[in-house]
Amino acid sequence: MRFEIPEEKKLVHELVIPIRWGDMDAMGHVNNTFYFRYFEIVRLDWLFRVRPADEPQDCGPVIVNAYCSFLRQLEYPGAIVARQYTARAGRSSFETYVTLERTDAPGVRCAEGGAKAVWRDHRAQSSVPLPAWLRALVD
Repeated sequence: MRFEIPEEKKLVHELVIPIRWGDMDAMGHVNNTFYFRYFEIVRLDWLFRVRPADEPQDCGPVIVNAYCSFLRQLEYPGAIVARQYTARAGRSSFETYVTLERTDAPGVRCAEGGAKAVWRDHRAQSSVPLPAWLRALVD
């Protein structure tokens, strides 16, 4: 099943990530679990860059679901361009979407996927409304 990335998505971040030798499995291509790691790397890099320094650290995102469509194998050596998109902001959640392309093959997607993130008060262990600064970025 291939998940559809919505038309109304918003490109919020782009990051080049090197493919490491250790990302590969015995079959000689990047192990499927590392695709989710690449998604996490671009998502967290974006959040660390945009989150205000004075934002309380007791609240933050948790992933409630994640998915990936594997379109082409990734292999070492090389690097990928990870593009992070956001859409569908709710009261306490927003959708993230990521596309992966090799830097030496622009426009050729190797994977696409995403996750639903819920903003959560870690102490209370419950969802809370998205902060205004984040809503402005993802809406």
